[in-house]
Amino acid sequence: MTGEDPLPPLLEAVLSVGTDLELRTTLQHIVDAAAELTGARYAALGTADPGQDGLIEILPQTSSGGTPISLRPPGAVPATATVTVPISVQDEEFGTLHLAGKETFTAEDEQLLHVLAAQAGIAIGNARLYEAARQRERWIEGAAAVTTALLSDGPAADALTTVAERARILADASAGVILQPTEEGGMEIVTASTYDNPGDIVGTTIAPGSPVLEQLLGGEPVFVDDSATDPRMTTHVRHRFGPSMMLPLQAGGRLIGTLALPRRRGDRPYTSVERLLAVQFASQAALALVLADAQHSRELLAVFEDRDRIARDLHDLVVQRLFATGMMLESTQRRAGAEDVQEALSKAVDELQSTIQEVRTTIFALQQPPADAPTTFRGKVLRETAGAAALLGFTPSTQFTGPVESRIPEQVAGQLLTALRRALATASRRSGVTRIEVTVDATATLPDGREGVRLTVHDDGQAGDGGTGTTVTWQAPL
Repeated sequence: MTGEDPLPPLLEAVLSVGTDLELRTTLQHIVDAAAELTGARYAALGTADPGQDGLIEILPQTSSGGTPISLRPPGAVPATATVTVPISVQDEEFGTLHLAGKETFTAEDEQLLHVLAAQAGIAIGNARLYEAARQRERWIEGAAAVTTALLSDGPAADALTTVAERARILADASAGVILQPTEEGGMEIVTASTYDNPGDIVGTTIAPGSPVLEQLLGGEPVFVDDSATDPRMTTHVRHRFGPSMMLPLQAGGRLIGTLALPRRRGDRPYTSVERLLAVQFASQAALALVLADAQHSRELLAVFEDRDRIARDLHDLVVQRLFATGMMLESTQRRAGAEDVQEALSKAVDELQSTIQEVRTTIFALQQPPADAPTTFRGKVLRETAGAAALLGFTPSTQFTGPVESRIPEQVAGQLLTALRRALATASRRSGVTRIEVTVDATATLPDGREGVRLTVHDDGQAGDGGTGTTVTWQAPL
């Protein structure tokens, strides 16, 4: 370096260490810049706590202390002059820069290395912030995806599997496991997401009295460096795993279970940032599970209320009509006149047919998802009559005759629904209306002899001429 102005190489070296925001690449730039700046043949960077940044997987521990992150060029370092310079990040010791392979390191070399180390500390701090931001973004997106999935329709077991699967991917874990409390006071693995077949993981229990269990039941997270050797771990599958996080799924003082995220033996431990993000994810997932459970309970309550209403309707309408028909037939048996008997039987048959139509309509209505818009013609007719019930105070009786779904084209169906809507609106404004009967007949014959569909809407309200009952008829050819 004698005879050369060291300022341009130093500026180039300082600029090069900050050209990348990925931590491992930044460390490699630091090592390369140090070697080129001083003319050293060998350079390495050792970290004081490699696990803090997830760097322990690069190379094993060396006798010189620390973990060498990069070596330029690879090979054994000969017994020549050496120099070491510490690197600090925000007043915290990060590691040491080692250089060798040069006859003598001058004071100028050491001064340049100290300047480079100061810039390296800034670059490493920026890389840490960038990596933490990327991790935080991934975990936030993952938590949002879990919340969306849990609040959609699905059984409880699928919800737990969704949490385990997403957490395993985010944490880069070997498995995602959900444990829930047992009646005996322990915890049992109820679902597991792994790269391979979960095997005998599901069903594994933690016996009551375990130190880990006491922490988990108390709502405290547990972090384990090596599951296989940690005395707190007591399950028979612990030997398969190394670093692990066990996070309580707790919301509103309610402990739903535990989310365990073990890594394979020999994998790097979880960093402090990963632990913090995983704890936050578990809290949000627990809240989503509680909300999903509450939503499911509300849906069940709505189903039970609807069934109760249907039971009342069937009792008040169908059962009573069947009872009256039975009484009518009994009375018929005691009559002597043949004409009277024939007329009574005919009326009874008509009542039974009407009852059958009512039951069929009720069954069809039960088959329609309440939250979905109807796609069938029957469903659309029933939606109109159900909508009129809000104004009328009762649901109109609806009957269908013939294959209405296959015979009525879409254009005619739209016209019929418009006519039905108008007839129901008119009936709702008429006084004295207590019953409306809607009939859609797809087997009707029009006055000109053509096949057609006929809509009949009859109500028992006060007519304009002083009489009772009004019938509105609409028909169209098919």
